[in-house]
Amino acid sequence: MPQELQPLIGKVPHVKSHRLPPYRGIVAVDAKDFTGHRSIQHPEISRAIPNLLQHSLNRAKLADIWEDRRFPASTGDGYVFGCDPAAMPFLIHPWLGVLQETLTEFNVHSAGTLRLRLRVSLHIGPLPDDGAESDGNGTPRNDTHRLLDSRPVKMMLAASSENVTQVAAILSDRCFEDAVASGYTGRHPDHFIEVPATVPGKPFAQRGWLHVPAPSGNLYDRRILGDRVIDELESAPATPTAPAPTSAADRPAGTSTVYRVDRGFQNNGQVQGGQTWNDHSGDRGRGDR
Repeated sequence: MPQELQPLIGKVPHVKSHRLPPYRGIVAVDAKDFTGHRSIQHPEISRAIPNLLQHSLNRAKLADIWEDRRFPASTGDGYVFGCDPAAMPFLIHPWLGVLQETLTEFNVHSAGTLRLRLRVSLHIGPLPDDGAESDGNGTPRNDTHRLLDSRPVKMMLAASSENVTQVAAILSDRCFEDAVASGYTGRHPDHFIEVPATVPGKPFAQRGWLHVPAPSGNLYDRRILGDRVIDELESAPATPTAPAPTSAADRPAGTSTVYRVDRGFQNNGQVQGGQTWNDHSGDRGRGDR
C-alpha cells in the first residue's frame, strides 16, 4: 500500500526568530554552449568539469577546498559546491587564473574534439549545512545560479575570443565587498567591472562584478555592461583643453598652423614651387575613430 503524502510542516517566516544557518562560500560553474554539443558528448562533459575543478584547485595549492567541499552537486552542464567563506579570496585569486590556464591546456590537448569554456559564479551567504539531503538550498544558492545565468557574464564569454578567454567570472556584490574591496584578495578592485546582472524572463536584478583572467575583445561593450554603466562612462567630464588660437595674431611666435584636408588641396596664402597630395583615405584601423 503506497505511503500517504505528509503535509509540509516547516518554519514559518516572520513569526518566530531562528538562528541563521552557517555562512558558506558558493562556487558554481557552467559550460558554454553545452546544448550545442552532441548528446553523446554530454556525459563526457559532465565528468570533465569536476575533474577540471579538482585539478585546477590542486595546481593552485588549494586542494583542501576541494577535499572539504560542502553539498557538492552536478548540474549536468556544470557543478556547484559550498566552502568555508574564509577561502573566498583565494578562489578569486589565484584560482580563477589557474582555472583559465588549466582550461587552455585542456582545450589544446583535446585537439578540437571537445572544447570547454566556463562561466564561474561566486557568492557568500547563509545556507543550511547539517548533513541533511536539503543542505545547500536557499536564496544564496539560487542567487548564485542566477548570477551564473545573467546576461553580462554570458555576453562576456560569447564576445571574447575562444582562443584566448576560457573563463569569465561574476562575483556577487557581497562577495566583492567582503573579499575584494576589503583588500583580502590579491587583485585590485580595478580588475573587476561593475555590471547590472539580470536574467531574461526571471525576476532577478542585482549588482555583479565581472572578472576575466585572460581578457580579449572589447570589455567596454554596451551589450555586455548595460546602458547604465556605459552612460556613466560616456558622461564623465572630459579633460579641459586650452582653446586653439583663432588668428595668426593670436598665435605665439614660432608656431604654425596645420590644416587637414581629406582630399585635394587647401591653400592659405602664397604658394611657390610644387605641391604634393598625400591621400590617407586608405588608412584602416580597428576600434572607434
